[in-house]
Amino acid sequence: MIRRFFLSRVLAFAAAILASAAAPAAEVRVVSSGGFAAAYRALAPEFERRTGHGLVTEWGPSMGQTPQAVPARLARGEPIDVVIMVGYALDDLIRQGKVSADSRTALARSGIALAVRAGAPKPDISSIDGLRRTLLAAKSIAYSDSASGVYIETELFRRLGIADAVKAKARMIPAEPVGAVVARGEAEVGFQQLSELKPVPGIEIVGLLPAEVQLYTEFSAGRVEGSRAPEAASALIGFLASPDAAGAIRESGMEPLPAGAAK
Repeated sequence: MIRRFFLSRVLAFAAAILASAAAPAAEVRVVSSGGFAAAYRALAPEFERRTGHGLVTEWGPSMGQTPQAVPARLARGEPIDVVIMVGYALDDLIRQGKVSADSRTALARSGIALAVRAGAPKPDISSIDGLRRTLLAAKSIAYSDSASGVYIETELFRRLGIADAVKAKARMIPAEPVGAVVARGEAEVGFQQLSELKPVPGIEIVGLLPAEVQLYTEFSAGRVEGSRAPEAASALIGFLASPDAAGAIRESGMEPLPAGAAK
């Protein structure tokens, strides 16, 4: 059954590439959240080489109030063909009629990790108690304005019983990698998806959150309604979900997901 599933996925990807290659070369405009950025940067040149299509890529969070956020871009009518973002935020756009429902494709999932500035001592976060002690002792805590940060702020601190104790020293970072803030010494510890922390210089990743309080975030892709290059957009989504993309996804710190994975 597993073999049949992967065979059908390969055949679907091959069909999309062939259909795309038969059409004139197109320009595909993509907006991706930072969580999938490292994998995308590794895979984009290969897609362009195989298909002849060109990719024009910008970055923005899956949610939040910044102008760069994917929902804000679509609301003001930016010409976008493909969005890559947190799965449940993509579902909101599908309900609003801004992204094609039948194009929704699960790509990968990533866990939340903690980082410190390069050269700083690495605290013990291998257990719930160790994580709690680390956060209580930290002078400052940073987290993102996307899915992982919302979880940290609204659930994790409460589950650890430290929400009031850390409130004054914890802050959400809008429109910038949390790792960059930690690397500059503006926060002693920082939380973000592992895939978003890995590319940032000047930090050391302590590790993933303990399993009991871990939250895995799914990243998915969808074709924007009214896309000017729908065939090329679908081919890109198919390529990113194909077995050929799995190695780059793993290297970026994420786990590839099968198409049709649970939301």
